[in-house]
Amino acid sequence: QVQLVESGGGLVQAGGSLRLSCTASRRTFSTVMGWFRQAPGKEREFVAAIDMNGGSTSYADSVKGRFTISRDNAKITVYLQMNSLKPEDTAVYYCAADSRTIIQVISTNQAKYWGPGTQVPVSS
Repeated sequence: QVQLVESGGGLVQAGGSLRLSCTASRRTFSTVMGWFRQAPGKEREFVAAIDMNGGSTSYADSVKGRFTISRDNAKITVYLQMNSLKPEDTAVYYCAADSRTIIQVISTNQAKYWGPGTQVPVSS
């Protein structure tokens, strides 16, 4: 079993920045790692993902130009740099890992491994 541990969440003012980190407990056959989020009263939605081998990335339209996902394969860690945060970014952010492609993960809104989530409240 692989455990994903997120860190870096916390209260931030609108316009501010945060960097989330997600580290896997061991190397897996996961080819994709990424982030989803769930706001109060809403369904979980895709945020960003990265191919751990080739480094290609994908973003939700709502975060393009503001969020950047990156990876450190040696540390089995992915990062989500969030800039220009808005109150509508308020959510619990979940790290995810999967052995399928980015497109498959996004289209199904599912992943094999999930972290427990980290809260990101953005105040106006």
